[in-house]
Amino acid sequence: MNSCSSTDRDGLLASLAHSRRDFLGRIGGGFAGVAAADLLFRDALADGPFRPKAEFNGGLHHPAKVKRVIQLFMTGGVSQMDTYDYKPALEKLHGQKLGPTEKPEGFTAMPGTMMKSPFAFKQHGQSGRWVSSVFPEQAKLVDELAFLMAMTSKTNVHGPGTYMMNSGMLLPGFPCLGAWVSYGLGRLTDNLPTFVVLPDAKGLPYNQTGPFSAGFLPAVHQGTILNAGAPEPVPDLFARNRFPFASRDADRDGLALLDNLNRAHAKTHPADSRLDARIASYELAAKMQLSAPEVFDLARETEATRTAYGLGNANKVMEDFGRRCLLARRLIERGTRFVQVWSGPQGATGNWDNHGNIPNELPPMAASVDQPIATLLRDLKSRGLLADTLVVWTTEFGRTPFAQGNVGRDHNGGTFVTWLAGAGIKPGTAVGQSDEWGYKAAEGKTYCYDLHATILHLMGIDHERLTVRHSGLDRRLTDVHGHVVKAVLA
Repeated sequence: MNSCSSTDRDGLLASLAHSRRDFLGRIGGGFAGVAAADLLFRDALADGPFRPKAEFNGGLHHPAKVKRVIQLFMTGGVSQMDTYDYKPALEKLHGQKLGPTEKPEGFTAMPGTMMKSPFAFKQHGQSGRWVSSVFPEQAKLVDELAFLMAMTSKTNVHGPGTYMMNSGMLLPGFPCLGAWVSYGLGRLTDNLPTFVVLPDAKGLPYNQTGPFSAGFLPAVHQGTILNAGAPEPVPDLFARNRFPFASRDADRDGLALLDNLNRAHAKTHPADSRLDARIASYELAAKMQLSAPEVFDLARETEATRTAYGLGNANKVMEDFGRRCLLARRLIERGTRFVQVWSGPQGATGNWDNHGNIPNELPPMAASVDQPIATLLRDLKSRGLLADTLVVWTTEFGRTPFAQGNVGRDHNGGTFVTWLAGAGIKPGTAVGQSDEWGYKAAEGKTYCYDLHATILHLMGIDHERLTVRHSGLDRRLTDVHGHVVKAVLA
């Protein structure tokens, strides 16, 4: 074993930290050098006498409780009063014309009469949480969840709402939560992407790839999109058989030449982080040739596990969502830090944007996610992964308590529901409530800024200190807003 004096060690660590900061400063700001100090030590001293402990809970600013995150995003705007926000007043007011007399901004039609939920609600668990009949499996787990019952948005429009819930901004061009986490904390493994996106098989969400963007952060932190249902979830990872000249040796030599060319070009364009991201992606692709086949091989799971997630189910939408939930578990289990699983594409059908017919459109969407989500939570818990994993369920906004047409509901940024489960969360709790109609947040209002601040806090990050200088401003995920929702913390 090598050895050196404390003076030599301090000098070595200072030198390594300085060189690492220089490199990271070149690709996107000196702060990243400090943020990635633990990665520096792991990379440079992995075989030396001063190898650091492989602990995550030192945090960036304070001890962390969460190591990795699975975010479940329901595209289209889940109707809160038909799922988790029971409003008995709507039964009494059903059919009455009590909504706005003019069409609010972002609504697609004039408000109709008050509309009661067509679904039965029951109380569940020790917490007595009300849940409608569309979520029978998640209802069994309410005592393990923490609810934000008065989430609200600044918009009633899908595109800006989806941006807001992911990046904290209504406009494109800003880094999303997953990118900020990747930037602030770095990778847990060299063999898999740090931030993975698993979109619905029917298509991408509103804004296409915008919700997964790294914005002004180095491009390496953007989400890596995987098509879980494709024969090759990562396209072109391996050469086709019809190209016999593309051997491993030739691949290695070609990548080495390409690397030299890219690095030479990068020296003349130091402000362009895309080249560094491309170099990193080539390096990651080479490593994933070994790691990816095992990760994506769901046949390695037991038949009981696959069935519980919905694989093989006649409901193909459930099967797709379940496959991606199972893959999310396998990814975080192997070192991916942040995984997004999306339910529904953009557009007027096949998602949670139930303008036309809540009784007919909501149940199949709910059925497609209910069993897989419940299985994911149980599976994570049984494997001990909930001890350091956070699961977040949300949507871009809610829906109106008054009808659109006869039995549909329009967009409503006034209130909606989010829940969290796992590490650092106080189970069986709820924060805030909407008014008696479920139209506006009434108490304990929370925005995306508060949700993001809470997630970062659990990961050992002070949301006010994770900043990047951009266009003369110290930008952060929560802009100038945000408070940690301490009531949901264990």
